[in-house]
Amino acid sequence: MKAYEFNSVIHEGMIHIPEQYKDKLPLSVRVIIYPNTFVSGVDNRKKFTAMKLKTKNFVFNRDEANERNRRFLPEALHGNAE
Repeated sequence: MKAYEFNSVIHEGMIHIPEQYKDKLPLSVRVIIYPNTFVSGVDNRKKFTAMKLKTKNFVFNRDEANERNRRFLPEALHGNAE
């Protein structure tokens, strides 16, 4: 299987395919989209700042943490999906 990689912009739900690839592609293709994090000079990534947590007397209980995940996360994320 041959793969072609290029950058494009989605306009009205359509992805522009550069001319140099149009005659090389079959009518049916598989598409995987990786969003660009830097487009048009605007950095779309979220900014994170440092924070301090006091954890000296913190007791971590893995069973409690897993139970919280089961209650709040969709089933597909913790392996109970069918």
